[in-house]
Amino acid sequence: MVRLRGLAALLAVASFASVRCPAFAIAPSVAALDAVARAEGNRRPEAVTIGRSIFARTWPAQVMNVRVDGTGSHTVAGLTLSAVKFHQSLDLASFQAEIAALAGLAFAAAPVEEVDVQATEPLRVGIRAVVSGDLAMPTARIVYAVTIRRTRARRLGEALAAGAGVFVATDFRRRLGGPER
Repeated sequence: MVRLRGLAALLAVASFASVRCPAFAIAPSVAALDAVARAEGNRRPEAVTIGRSIFARTWPAQVMNVRVDGTGSHTVAGLTLSAVKFHQSLDLASFQAEIAALAGLAFAAAPVEEVDVQATEPLRVGIRAVVSGDLAMPTARIVYAVTIRRTRARRLGEALAAGAGVFVATDFRRRLGGPER
């Protein structure tokens, strides 16, 4: 009988288990887990597909969720970004470049007609404020919003830079260092 000690024994057990035991299956990637956890809407499989392409990397502005809703042949994607605690310094131009890249990934990943992007920041609410139900106080506000149709996706960078159809809250624009409008 062969006796294995220490590391050799551990390696022998691990190699046996990885071949014959399903408990040693490869874990899903963080991108795949995020895509499933952050997908919403009545076309959730499409949201997961878009999420896998988006969550494959870390973006300067955190993507909070991906939503895809549709009826019949009409399908719309929605991306919600956090407008606070960026992973790196952003100015308005780089923020809009991120928006364009995210929309491009969404269009490439799923047959959606448009991508709605919004960035939100939390609001301060009182300790006893009602935050759910019919009498709920808002807990976040939209500071950036744009709708991007697939037919206009090729010229998106120019449209965002021109501010066409883009809402940017004045204080958010100031925080990013963008020009006043």
